[in-house]
Amino acid sequence: MKIKKKDKVKILQGKDSGKTGTVDRVFEKTDEVLVGGLNLYKRHLKPKREGDNTSGGIVDLPRPLKISKVALVCPKCNKAIRVKYQIVADKKVRVCKNCKAEI
Repeated sequence: MKIKKKDKVKILQGKDSGKTGTVDRVFEKTDEVLVGGLNLYKRHLKPKREGDNTSGGIVDLPRPLKISKVALVCPKCNKAIRVKYQIVADKKVRVCKNCKAEI
């Protein structure tokens, strides 16, 4: 998978299109990523037992995005890019297709 945890990504489609954020979690089986602070949805929660501190209400929860709807942002040229792999010193490295910098 070309996008990993703590990568900076730009959202290409949806209600948060054009915004950037960091990847908090990657779901490899479903090809989805969880971007912190973006793609938030409202969730209505019932209050728990009276002794607990958790109260009910409306909570914002992040939902995962399909990996095809986000693009990796190059740290050098600061643009949404496509990624290719190169072998450098017997190690597979991700490389920006625009500026040829290692990611």
